Amino acid sequence: MLSAIAIVPSAPVMVPELAAAASAETADLRAAAIAAVTALPPRWIGVGVGDMGTDSVAGPGSVGTFAGYGVDVRVGLSGEAAAAGRDPAALPLCALITAWLRGLAQPTASAEVRAYRSDHDHGTAVTLGRRLRTEIDATDDPIGVLVVADGANTLSPPAPGGYDPESIPVQAALDDALAAGDSAALTRLPDGIVGRTAYRVLAGLTERGPRSAEELYRGAPYGVGYFVGIWHP
Repeated sequence: MLSAIAIVPSAPVMVPELAAAASAETADLRAAAIAAVTALPPRWIGVGVGDMGTDSVAGPGSVGTFAGYGVDVRVGLSGEAAAAGRDPAALPLCALITAWLRGLAQPTASAEVRAYRSDHDHGTAVTLGRRLRTEIDATDDPIGVLVVADGANTLSPPAPGGYDPESIPVQAALDDALAAGDSAALTRLPDGIVGRTAYRVLAGLTERGPRSAEELYRGAPYGVGYFVGIWHP
């Protein structure tokens, strides 16, 4: 049974140890992301975009580290995994963010993360979302979905994707769609949206749209579009 959907960015700058002096600048973003995942039940399925060239699944026993982003901050997808002291595996960023938020907001929760290839066409991604909804609906226990995805990465001159002024209204349209629970709009995202595959999976997961949608944060502090919100199916 699908209980709630939280939407957060795949932003390592949310992690204070990684943000260092910029930690204060991301305080509002971090607080919003933590608030969003507190709406989820104790069992999560994370949805994001992977960087390994193939779809992958990280189970609740997985442990990872942010060492590749500058600091060895270790995280686990369940409390048992985090406490086990096992060597970290190579996890995609969406799984690391999921594990980090779980440890902060719901230490007793457990998560499984589905990281999808970035090059799925929109039809395939929507179908993956439909299949995930069927899988969740076949389960009696409440399940929360955490969508970990960024918007455009070209929103200011120092942005990692370079500066493209035409991406600014595209990002605004994405933010508006997420704030309104407009699932249909998520199927029409252009290639410039970094997390478009994850958003399209979200569209398939909630084809008729959510019962309600709540925006907790929108912004682009480093030229990358970040949105945080909660959808209630």
